[in-house]
Amino acid sequence: MTTLLHISASPRGEDSESLAIARTFLDAFRAAQPTASVDEWDLWDGSLPSFGPDGAGAKMRIFAGEQPVGTQQVAWHRARLAFERFAAADLYLFSLPMWNAGIPYIAKQFIDVVSQPGMVFGFDPEAGYTGLLRGRRAAVVYTSAVYGDDRPPAFGSDFQRPYFEDWLNWAGVTDVDSVAFRPNLAVADAEPGRRAAHDEARRLGAEFGRSALRRAS
Repeated sequence: MTTLLHISASPRGEDSESLAIARTFLDAFRAAQPTASVDEWDLWDGSLPSFGPDGAGAKMRIFAGEQPVGTQQVAWHRARLAFERFAAADLYLFSLPMWNAGIPYIAKQFIDVVSQPGMVFGFDPEAGYTGLLRGRRAAVVYTSAVYGDDRPPAFGSDFQRPYFEDWLNWAGVTDVDSVAFRPNLAVADAEPGRRAAHDEARRLGAEFGRSALRRAS
């Protein structure tokens, strides 16, 4: 059975534009592929472990060909459980609001937890990194209230999409589609852009569903 994992980085619930657009995507996906499994992971629900000194120590032990022990072993186990939930999916949907020109810190925490050797990546001293999540496909919803591609530098910079898609590609996920809703708060009518974003999410969700149906048949 095909599994789509929706990872949400917005804490705003019903007020979230990125979540609303993601819901449109998911509705279209389910309509096109009703037998697919959809897992929704709210990164703010408390299930994401921290990755502090014990986790960092465990990671360096793994790099050195050793096994973590004690509290480091516990941190490594928690990171592996988070990774296994992530890696169990065939398709991904990420909803990412822009925070301070980048992604919410909870999304960076997710990246730091799952991006471990032997999980998300392999490493060779001569050849460098190899992404281990090849064969998967992702859609990303990007929202921002001030920044826009067509606006001058005084409206901010985009370290959101370049950073996140670089991470996806590094992890081996190179088939990536996106939906962006970037209204200018100074403009009274954001509705045309909102409609366009939902229309694109609906189209992409249906296309992902049809692709999943072909994969399952």
